Amino acid sequence: MTDHAHASHMAEETAAPSLSRISAVATAHCLTGCAIGEIAGMVIGTALGWSAGATIALAVVLAFFFGYLLTSLPLLRSGIVLRTVIPIALAADTVSIAIMEIVDNLIMLVIPGAMEAGLASLLFWGSLAFALAVAYVAAFPVNRYLITRGLGHAVVHAHHEHH
Repeated sequence: MTDHAHASHMAEETAAPSLSRISAVATAHCLTGCAIGEIAGMVIGTALGWSAGATIALAVVLAFFFGYLLTSLPLLRSGIVLRTVIPIALAADTVSIAIMEIVDNLIMLVIPGAMEAGLASLLFWGSLAFALAVAYVAAFPVNRYLITRGLGHAVVHAHHEHH
């Protein structure tokens, strides 16, 4: 490798991450919170024999809770007060979590038997994994768009840079 090629390669490695990379990380971050809540809600509702509607309602509530929590904790650790963190978390994650929850729960409902399959079933876990993967794909372009407009996870990054 020539010195010029090496220098060019090093510059690429140290350059700021691309918009697509930032969007992918933001979407994965959001998916993590959604998945924790979604899995917990599905497991609790299924284990208790709840209806599909009650199970999904619990999963959605927990997905929003854990999504907001995962955004809030680093901000709180950086010294930002809770009354400032709450609107940041709401701004950063609400749209993304809503898209993920709509998509993954619709998929769980349309896959025959997925909601009734039970926790020991490959159908249940495979359907849930598939639903969450599709939810990621659905939320990625929205997160990318929001970040380009200084919204979504861009709000969180702006506050990280100031603290």
